[in-house]
Amino acid sequence: MDLLGKRALVTGGSRGIGAAIARELARRGADVAITYVSSPERAAGVAKEIEGLGRRALAIAADSADPAAIKHSVEEAVAGLGGLDILVNNAGVARGGPLESMSLDDIDAIIDVNIRGVVLSIQAAIPHLSQGGRIISIGSCLAERVAMPGISVYSMSKSALISLTRGLARDLGPRGITVNLVHPGPTDTDMNPAAGPQAEAQRAGIALGHYGKPEDIAGAVAYLAGPGAAQVTGTGIVVDGGLNA
Repeated sequence: MDLLGKRALVTGGSRGIGAAIARELARRGADVAITYVSSPERAAGVAKEIEGLGRRALAIAADSADPAAIKHSVEEAVAGLGGLDILVNNAGVARGGPLESMSLDDIDAIIDVNIRGVVLSIQAAIPHLSQGGRIISIGSCLAERVAMPGISVYSMSKSALISLTRGLARDLGPRGITVNLVHPGPTDTDMNPAAGPQAEAQRAGIALGHYGKPEDIAGAVAYLAGPGAAQVTGTGIVVDGGLNA
């Protein structure tokens, strides 16, 4: 219960990695708000699980591509939980294919959610964070090593978070706020199922030989959110089963 009394907001927390993060933070003692876009039933289910652990929970409808919705979600989380100690930027989208054939809508979606959404979420949260505050974003093992064709724009969006994290660690360090990344590798979710059409090709490159689970990512996030990571900032933890080894 090393997060007892802490208040967290997890964007995109209705399923997959985001839901696992929300549950793990609650298990560690935190009250948790999550955002969702199109899965109200799933979001309500995650909130019910959090409440079943004896913690407060909020499910907030907010599209991370919408600047006004991002600001509102932070304000609602702060009002509902009585403050904010931990921000987890998990919401993200993936689009692939050769750049010359990608639509402007796909390019905008990647930039709006994976980069701008993270920046605006942090901007809205900073006034509410104090000494011991935590900002954790979900990057990708593809941020530093582009291991396959057709993912250039997506990889760009995740690599941008590296510079953002390093810069904010400098900016917010004097206030006692840490800023870090978790870089997942192939993880069994709706977005990249372990039984999907590209799974075997990805599995072949994983040193451990199997996909990760959302709970693997949640464990790394919970560590960075806790007191044991008080001296960890401006860096990233790669949880990819050795894909980038």
